[in-house]
Amino acid sequence: MSYAVTPLTDEELDRLDDFFYSDAVPEEALDLIGVHGLLCAINIGPEAVPAEEWLGVIFNSEEPKWASDAEKAEIEGLLVNLSKELGSTLYNDEELDVPCELTIVPEDDEDLSDLVAWTQAFMEGIFLREEQWLDGPQADLAAELLLPFMVVSDLFEEAEIKQMRKDKSICAGMCAQIPELLVDLFLMFHAPEK
Repeated sequence: MSYAVTPLTDEELDRLDDFFYSDAVPEEALDLIGVHGLLCAINIGPEAVPAEEWLGVIFNSEEPKWASDAEKAEIEGLLVNLSKELGSTLYNDEELDVPCELTIVPEDDEDLSDLVAWTQAFMEGIFLREEQWLDGPQADLAAELLLPFMVVSDLFEEAEIKQMRKDKSICAGMCAQIPELLVDLFLMFHAPEK
């Protein structure tokens, strides 16, 4: 069984992007690349996360300054549809396009590359249900598959992870693996071997 949803149009993605860069959104909220990372983790994970919960993470538990109820319904509807689109792509065994360059080298001397921000938001999605991700029979495999995300995110202080993060060739290889690993993680939870 498979299901399909209508992908967001370029105009709808632009609308979301513009909204996230507007003054209506709390300063600590995710941007659209971070939203994509968070929603990937939520759709991959072993347990459903209600939209109300992940919307709170996106906006850092602050309510945006909505221009109207209609704008709130529009933006939240687009985010729910984006989540469904990512879930459908994974369910249909298709590789997800990560919406940024697969490199940790920042563009234009920014503090973070887009991929680092994406992986940090992905890890935030995991932290919402960390026990379900990292306990149980799949724990060792999950930890192995998540290692590149942990290294690239630069959120972890363990010496071994820090050492890998400093090695440019190891790090570049891990960045390149991320799209394929998303599929592997999804299959681990949703199509385990008998």
